[in-house]
Amino acid sequence: MERICVLGLGYVGLPTAAMLATHGHEVLGVDVSRQVLDRLHNGEVHIHEAGLRSLVRAALKSGHLRIAEGPEPADAFIIAVPTPIVREEQALAEGAPQGSPVADLSYVISAAEAIVPHLQPGNLVILESTVPPRTTEDVVAPILRRSGVRDLLVAHCPERVLPGRILAELVGNSRVIGGVDQRSAEAARELYASFVEGEMLLTDATTAELVKLMENTHRDVNIALANEFALVAERVGVDVWEAIDLANRHPRVKMLRPGPGVGGHCIAVDPWFVVQAAPDLTPLIQTARRVNDGMPAHVVELVRQAVAGVERPVIACLGLTYKADVDDVRESPALRVLELLKAEGFEVLACDPHVRALPEAYGRLLPVSEALRRADCAVILTDHAEFRALSPEDLRLMRRPLVIDSRCALKGRLGTPDAEHRLLGSGR
Repeated sequence: MERICVLGLGYVGLPTAAMLATHGHEVLGVDVSRQVLDRLHNGEVHIHEAGLRSLVRAALKSGHLRIAEGPEPADAFIIAVPTPIVREEQALAEGAPQGSPVADLSYVISAAEAIVPHLQPGNLVILESTVPPRTTEDVVAPILRRSGVRDLLVAHCPERVLPGRILAELVGNSRVIGGVDQRSAEAARELYASFVEGEMLLTDATTAELVKLMENTHRDVNIALANEFALVAERVGVDVWEAIDLANRHPRVKMLRPGPGVGGHCIAVDPWFVVQAAPDLTPLIQTARRVNDGMPAHVVELVRQAVAGVERPVIACLGLTYKADVDDVRESPALRVLELLKAEGFEVLACDPHVRALPEAYGRLLPVSEALRRADCAVILTDHAEFRALSPEDLRLMRRPLVIDSRCALKGRLGTPDAEHRLLGSGR
């Protein structure tokens, strides 16, 4: 399989396309965003990821990677487009429980329909996008069959990479490869073997879909448990971070960390795909989602209590991405906190050294020093290295040196009575 067409040049598609192009394949990268295409044609990338810019430039310079708005005939097609969630009316119309989002498969469907005119016998089509169980069998495969082409190979191979480590994990992680039949799984394994060094585990397509959802749902449920313990700790007057550290000394306990919520396109989204498949069987998953989705409002309540009595307080939100040291704001609970603070009438300052731009509704991004200088209260929402390094001297810039720390970024580091440090999950 020499010619590969990758549809969707986002956090997974672009690194995958570049990796294939630098490992001997002729790759066409396809995206519908004119802005993305223009940046790539200029040798730039729209994703902040270690090593990605150099890899993409090398692939483009070699001629093995080309960029286009639409697909062309190829030996294999990889669909790596977004699968966001749809809330409210549309979810209810599709039979979801009250308030339970469902998957928006419109991008997957459009991508599959776009390659139908280019299919040839023996082609391999791989769906990498994370989807509800049976999407490959019941949605994608029927669209491909409309081509009338026989002997198509179809597989679901979910990505399993961590932003900030995408390139290393594309190569080193194991891959779950689910085919609609054995030949499809084996063909997909052969393609990935050109650059994957991790173990490749063959199964059927629906099992592969569920495996990816199980991995992220496991983390979501366990984060919800940590968040509930944080709320209980505040109520009973203990420090949940100390309690978690002590509990984790047990050889069979590994508690995760609480925080202002859960974000990213995976952990905050994928559990709803499981719920969509079996709403009557997933009360635990649904409850965990609502616990984590409720944490931004709890952070806002901590802020409200901390600035009670301050006239027209200014709040600096430090960190807007969903995790530390990346630029990814997808489903970020930090943005939800910012929205809720604005809705409460607070003046809110946004600060994140890893984010290039925000929608106008969030306000302009400020350097950390300026945000602190203007603030009565700073809320640490993402534990970027820049915020973990804040000193008492930095906080003395503030009009009132008060920190609400939702990530335990500064515990034990302020060392001065001049700065008030309130920790999420601490009733002390």
